[in-house]
Amino acid sequence: MIRLLKAGAGIALAGMLLVACGVTDSAPVDRSASTLSQGADLYQANCMVCHGSDLRGTDLGPPFLSEVYRPNHHADAAFLLAVQTGSRAHHWNFGDMPPIAGIDADDIASITAYVRSVQEAEGFEPYPPP
Repeated sequence: MIRLLKAGAGIALAGMLLVACGVTDSAPVDRSASTLSQGADLYQANCMVCHGSDLRGTDLGPPFLSEVYRPNHHADAAFLLAVQTGSRAHHWNFGDMPPIAGIDADDIASITAYVRSVQEAEGFEPYPPP
């Protein structure tokens, strides 16, 4: 029984990692000015402390401008999963990210649209950092 539970947990984790790393999104993303503005406000209120006001990270969390966060490696769905269920440390040594309460899927979509717009404007930095 314990082996079955461990196997089931392993399969669930593998599925989450497939969504988090290497799967691209196919749904169109709302990039309207109002969505990006709302996303910027939500990012500053909920993400900035760990990921930096400029998306370049802090001593608490990684930079979203790292090439690790390119959409072809961490699809938009990875942001949704990380906020809703937390994320195990797998590229960085900051420790696991806990789920963030009080942010719904629409808010996360706005935050993700904002992050993607900044990534497009700023470009990506190498991983690992020099």
